[in-house]
Amino acid sequence: MTLVWKPHLSGILYLCRVMRYKHLFFDLDHTLWDFETNEQETLLELFDTHGLANRGVPTFEAFSVSYVGHNERLWERFRKGFINRAELRDKRFRLALLDFKIGDEKLCQAMSTQFLEILPNKKALFPETKETLDYLAAKNYPMHMITNGFEETQLLKMRNAGIDHYFTHIVTSEVAGSLKPYPGIFEYAIGKAGTSAAESIMVGDAMELDIKGAHGVGMDQVYFNPAKPPVDFTPTYTIGHLKELRNIL
Repeated sequence: MTLVWKPHLSGILYLCRVMRYKHLFFDLDHTLWDFETNEQETLLELFDTHGLANRGVPTFEAFSVSYVGHNERLWERFRKGFINRAELRDKRFRLALLDFKIGDEKLCQAMSTQFLEILPNKKALFPETKETLDYLAAKNYPMHMITNGFEETQLLKMRNAGIDHYFTHIVTSEVAGSLKPYPGIFEYAIGKAGTSAAESIMVGDAMELDIKGAHGVGMDQVYFNPAKPPVDFTPTYTIGHLKELRNIL
């Protein structure tokens, strides 16, 4: 929101609030949808269902740390084009189980399939997600989603969490044929929305993917940074809570 001087019919100038941004773009995981909470709940279900405590895995925490570490490394390889989607989904459980000397292919496949069935049904959102989206919707901002997740999974997450109806366009890397932080996915989303980078702003938690990616195409950014780790780049705005968007938009 910015203030500009406008002439009144009487000829007197007055300050008027105008919308600086015409379209808002959001990241999903770790920004609106509480990925860590939902992921941990899903992994715990799998840990208990398959009795991993009786198969040599000392604790759930040990299993979780192993899986999350492998998943993050494999996602990085996926973003760089070194592995495909099937390899990503398969290897993260295979490698996690092998850390505990469990080489059970049937178990690996079952856990991989069930993870993708259970995770999208989880509904944890960051505090005041819906309240903030309601506020922005009431101000008539067109809102859109840009996510690196897979189409079916991301749509289910949003629908089950009750936030899909806020977004005019939901752009996934799978459909765009490009991943954040590459320009292609941002340009695709901007084109779908029928707007320009100069009239848009990106809200996300990932410095490299969301913030630097948006900056690379000339879009302003809101860095959602609740943990406040140090950064090597200064975004247009930084917030620690979603409600702080009300001070910007």
